[in-house]
Amino acid sequence: MQSQPRSCKVLVVDDEPALRKALRTSLTAAGFSVEEAGSGEEAIRTLGAGAIDLVLLDMNMPGMGGLETCRRIRALGQRPGIVMVTVRDSEDDKVRALDSGADDYITKPFRLREMVSRLRAVQRRASLAEAPAEEVVHAGALEIDLARHRLTKAGNDIHLSPTEFDVLALLIRHRGAPVTHVKLLRTVWGPEYGGETEYLRTYIKTLRQKIEDNPGRPEYILTEPWLGYRFRNPSDPDAPEPQNGDD
Repeated sequence: MQSQPRSCKVLVVDDEPALRKALRTSLTAAGFSVEEAGSGEEAIRTLGAGAIDLVLLDMNMPGMGGLETCRRIRALGQRPGIVMVTVRDSEDDKVRALDSGADDYITKPFRLREMVSRLRAVQRRASLAEAPAEEVVHAGALEIDLARHRLTKAGNDIHLSPTEFDVLALLIRHRGAPVTHVKLLRTVWGPEYGGETEYLRTYIKTLRQKIEDNPGRPEYILTEPWLGYRFRNPSDPDAPEPQNGDD
Protein backbone atom coordinates (compact mmCIF):
# COMPACT_ATOMS: atom_id res chain seq x y z
CA MET A 1 0.00 0.00 0.00
CA GLN A 2 1.48 3.34 -1.09
CA SER A 3 1.81 5.92 1.71
CA GLN A 4 0.22 9.33 1.31
CA PRO A 5 2.59 12.27 0.80
CA ARG A 6 3.19 14.43 3.86
CA SER A 7 1.22 17.67 3.84
CA CYS A 8 3.15 20.94 3.89
CA LYS A 9 3.76 22.00 7.50
CA VAL A 10 3.37 25.70 8.36
CA LEU A 11 4.57 27.30 11.57
CA VAL A 12 2.38 30.30 12.47
CA VAL A 13 4.33 32.72 14.69
CA ASP A 14 2.24 35.45 16.31
CA ASP A 15 1.80 36.69 19.89
CA GLU A 16 -2.02 36.93 19.55
CA PRO A 17 -3.68 33.56 20.44
CA ALA A 18 -6.98 34.45 18.75
CA LEU A 19 -5.24 35.24 15.47
CA ARG A 20 -3.16 32.07 15.64
CA LYS A 21 -6.33 30.04 16.16
CA ALA A 22 -8.05 31.70 13.18
CA LEU A 23 -5.01 31.13 10.98
CA ARG A 24 -4.74 27.50 12.06
CA THR A 25 -8.37 26.90 11.12
CA SER A 26 -8.04 28.62 7.74
CA LEU A 27 -4.72 27.03 6.79
CA THR A 28 -5.85 23.56 7.85
CA ALA A 29 -8.93 23.97 5.65
CA ALA A 30 -6.57 24.94 2.79
CA GLY A 31 -4.69 21.63 3.17
CA PHE A 32 -1.72 22.67 5.32
CA SER A 33 -0.53 21.03 8.53
CA VAL A 34 -0.17 23.77 11.14
CA GLU A 35 2.04 24.34 14.19
CA GLU A 36 1.87 27.45 16.39
CA ALA A 37 4.38 29.58 18.26
CA GLY A 38 3.52 32.59 20.42
CA SER A 39 6.99 34.17 20.32
CA GLY A 40 10.22 34.23 18.39
CA GLU A 41 11.92 32.17 21.06
CA GLU A 42 9.22 29.48 20.85
CA ALA A 43 9.50 29.48 17.07
CA ILE A 44 13.24 28.75 17.26
CA ARG A 45 12.59 25.85 19.67
CA THR A 46 9.84 24.44 17.43
CA LEU A 47 12.06 24.59 14.36
CA GLY A 48 14.81 22.81 16.26
CA ALA A 49 12.46 19.98 17.24
CA GLY A 50 11.20 18.96 13.80
CA ALA A 51 10.85 19.68 10.11
CA ILE A 52 8.90 22.83 9.19
CA ASP A 53 8.33 23.69 5.52
CA LEU A 54 6.99 27.25 5.82
CA VAL A 55 6.92 29.97 8.46
CA LEU A 56 4.24 32.68 8.60
CA LEU A 57 6.04 35.17 10.82
CA ASP A 58 4.62 38.33 12.40
CA MET A 59 7.11 41.18 12.17
CA ASN A 60 5.95 43.16 15.21
CA MET A 61 6.08 40.92 18.27
CA PRO A 62 7.20 41.78 21.80
CA GLY A 63 10.52 40.34 22.91
CA MET A 64 12.38 38.84 19.98
CA GLY A 65 10.77 40.60 17.03
CA GLY A 66 10.10 39.10 13.63
CA LEU A 67 13.26 40.45 12.03
CA GLU A 68 15.60 38.95 14.64
CA THR A 69 13.59 35.71 14.61
CA CYS A 70 13.97 35.53 10.85
CA ARG A 71 17.73 36.07 11.05
CA ARG A 72 18.06 33.33 13.67
CA ILE A 73 15.95 30.91 11.63
CA ARG A 74 18.26 31.50 8.67
CA ALA A 75 21.23 30.73 10.92
CA LEU A 76 19.79 27.24 11.58
CA GLY A 77 20.54 24.30 9.33
CA GLN A 78 16.96 24.12 8.03
CA ARG A 79 15.82 26.41 5.22
CA PRO A 80 12.04 26.84 5.58
CA GLY A 81 10.26 29.31 3.35
CA ILE A 82 9.43 32.46 5.33
CA VAL A 83 6.58 34.89 4.69
CA MET A 84 6.81 37.95 6.94
CA VAL A 85 3.59 39.64 8.06
CA THR A 86 3.84 43.44 8.42
CA VAL A 87 1.24 45.72 9.99
CA ARG A 88 1.95 48.91 8.09
CA ASP A 89 2.17 49.22 4.33
CA SER A 90 5.67 50.58 4.82
CA GLU A 91 8.31 50.13 2.14
CA ASP A 92 11.03 50.27 4.81
CA ASP A 93 9.39 47.34 6.61
CA LYS A 94 9.27 45.34 3.39
CA VAL A 95 12.94 45.99 2.63
CA ARG A 96 13.96 45.09 6.19
CA ALA A 97 11.89 41.89 6.02
CA LEU A 98 13.60 40.77 2.82
CA ASP A 99 17.03 41.83 4.07
CA SER A 100 16.56 39.72 7.21
CA GLY A 101 16.03 36.62 5.06
CA ALA A 102 12.28 36.48 4.38
CA ASP A 103 11.22 35.03 1.03
CA ASP A 104 8.17 37.26 0.75
CA TYR A 105 5.94 39.54 2.79
CA ILE A 106 2.24 40.22 3.24
CA THR A 107 0.64 43.28 4.83
CA LYS A 108 -2.14 43.26 7.41
CA PRO A 109 -5.04 43.22 6.92
CA PHE A 110 -4.74 40.51 4.28
CA ARG A 111 -7.22 38.23 2.56
CA LEU A 112 -7.01 34.49 3.21
CA ARG A 113 -6.72 33.75 -0.50
CA GLU A 114 -3.75 36.11 -0.82
CA MET A 115 -1.98 34.59 2.19
CA VAL A 116 -2.47 31.02 0.92
CA SER A 117 -1.28 32.07 -2.53
CA ARG A 118 1.92 33.60 -1.11
CA LEU A 119 2.63 30.52 1.01
CA ARG A 120 2.11 28.12 -1.89
CA ALA A 121 4.28 30.24 -4.18
CA VAL A 122 7.12 30.21 -1.61
CA GLN A 123 6.69 26.45 -1.17
CA ARG A 124 6.91 25.93 -4.92
CA ARG A 125 10.06 28.10 -5.20
CA ALA A 126 11.67 26.07 -2.42
CA SER A 127 10.97 22.88 -4.39
CA LEU A 128 12.53 24.42 -7.51
CA ALA A 129 15.61 25.46 -5.53
CA GLU A 130 16.16 21.85 -4.40
CA ALA A 131 15.82 20.51 -7.95
CA PRO A 132 18.66 20.54 -10.51
CA ALA A 133 19.19 24.01 -11.98
CA GLU A 134 16.86 24.71 -14.88
CA GLU A 135 18.33 25.74 -18.20
CA VAL A 136 15.07 26.49 -20.02
CA VAL A 137 12.15 28.23 -18.33
CA HIS A 138 8.65 28.60 -19.80
CA ALA A 139 6.46 31.48 -18.61
CA GLY A 140 3.35 32.33 -20.57
CA ALA A 141 4.42 32.91 -24.17
CA LEU A 142 8.08 33.26 -23.17
CA GLU A 143 10.81 30.62 -23.39
CA ILE A 144 14.05 31.62 -21.70
CA ASP A 145 17.16 29.52 -22.29
CA LEU A 146 19.35 30.59 -19.38
CA ALA A 147 22.38 28.61 -20.54
CA ARG A 148 22.38 29.90 -24.12
CA HIS A 149 21.19 33.44 -23.26
CA ARG A 150 18.29 33.08 -25.68
CA LEU A 151 14.76 34.45 -25.35
CA THR A 152 11.77 33.70 -27.55
CA LYS A 153 8.18 34.85 -27.38
CA ALA A 154 5.55 32.72 -29.12
CA GLY A 155 8.42 31.12 -31.05
CA ASN A 156 9.96 34.43 -32.20
CA ASP A 157 13.47 35.41 -31.14
CA ILE A 158 13.77 38.54 -29.00
CA HIS A 159 17.14 40.25 -28.95
CA LEU A 160 18.36 41.38 -25.54
CA SER A 161 21.64 43.04 -24.69
CA PRO A 162 23.82 41.06 -22.25
CA THR A 163 22.83 43.36 -19.38
CA GLU A 164 19.12 43.17 -20.23
CA PHE A 165 19.36 39.38 -20.26
CA ASP A 166 21.16 39.35 -16.89
CA VAL A 167 18.43 41.51 -15.33
CA LEU A 168 15.69 39.28 -16.75
CA ALA A 169 17.51 36.08 -15.77
CA LEU A 170 17.88 37.23 -12.15
CA LEU A 171 14.19 38.09 -11.94
CA ILE A 172 13.26 34.73 -13.48
CA ARG A 173 15.45 32.77 -11.09
CA HIS A 174 13.51 34.43 -8.27
CA ARG A 175 10.18 34.31 -10.11
CA GLY A 176 7.21 34.94 -7.92
CA ALA A 177 9.40 36.62 -5.29
CA PRO A 178 10.19 40.31 -4.85
CA VAL A 179 13.74 41.29 -5.83
CA THR A 180 14.92 44.61 -4.39
CA HIS A 181 16.52 47.40 -6.40
CA VAL A 182 19.72 46.94 -4.40
CA LYS A 183 19.93 43.20 -5.08
CA LEU A 184 19.35 43.71 -8.81
CA LEU A 185 21.93 46.47 -9.08
CA ARG A 186 24.63 44.75 -7.02
CA THR A 187 24.16 41.35 -8.64
CA VAL A 188 24.08 42.56 -12.25
CA TRP A 189 26.35 45.63 -12.14
CA GLY A 190 28.56 44.98 -9.12
CA PRO A 191 28.88 45.58 -5.35
CA GLU A 192 29.62 49.29 -5.77
CA TYR A 193 26.08 49.87 -7.07
CA GLY A 194 22.89 50.09 -5.04
CA GLY A 195 21.27 53.51 -5.28
CA GLU A 196 20.95 53.94 -9.06
CA THR A 197 17.23 53.16 -9.24
CA GLU A 198 16.64 55.44 -12.24
CA TYR A 199 19.36 53.57 -14.12
CA LEU A 200 17.66 50.25 -13.34
CA ARG A 201 14.24 51.66 -14.23
CA THR A 202 15.50 52.40 -17.75
CA TYR A 203 16.44 48.74 -18.26
CA ILE A 204 13.09 47.56 -16.89
CA LYS A 205 11.27 49.91 -19.27
CA THR A 206 13.24 48.54 -22.23
CA LEU A 207 12.61 44.94 -21.18
CA ARG A 208 8.89 45.58 -20.90
CA GLN A 209 8.83 47.11 -24.37
CA LYS A 210 10.42 43.94 -25.72
CA ILE A 211 8.49 41.22 -23.87
CA GLU A 212 5.12 42.66 -22.84
CA ASP A 213 2.05 42.78 -25.08
CA ASN A 214 1.15 46.05 -23.34
CA PRO A 215 4.14 47.65 -21.56
CA GLY A 216 1.75 50.03 -19.77
CA ARG A 217 0.04 47.04 -18.15
CA PRO A 218 2.82 44.47 -17.72
CA GLU A 219 2.04 40.80 -17.20
CA TYR A 220 5.60 39.55 -16.63
CA ILE A 221 7.67 42.20 -14.82
CA LEU A 222 5.62 43.68 -12.00
CA THR A 223 6.62 46.69 -9.92
CA GLU A 224 6.95 46.41 -6.16
CA PRO A 225 6.52 50.14 -5.39
CA TRP A 226 9.68 51.73 -3.92
CA LEU A 227 11.11 48.25 -3.37
CA GLY A 228 11.98 46.48 -6.61
CA TYR A 229 10.37 44.09 -9.08
CA ARG A 230 8.71 40.67 -9.19
CA PHE A 231 8.67 38.34 -12.21
CA ARG A 232 5.20 36.94 -12.80
CA ASN A 233 4.57 33.71 -14.67
CA PRO A 234 1.08 34.05 -16.20
CA SER A 235 0.85 30.24 -16.26
CA ASP A 236 1.24 30.08 -12.47
CA PRO A 237 -2.18 29.68 -10.78
CA ASP A 238 -0.92 31.66 -7.78
CA ALA A 239 0.52 34.51 -9.86
CA PRO A 240 -0.53 38.02 -8.74
CA GLU A 241 -2.79 40.05 -10.98
CA PRO A 242 -1.19 42.15 -13.78
CA GLN A 243 -0.77 45.82 -12.98
CA ASN A 244 -0.33 49.22 -14.53
CA GLY A 245 3.34 49.88 -15.20
CA ASP A 246 4.15 52.99 -13.22
CA ASP A 247 7.92 52.79 -13.42
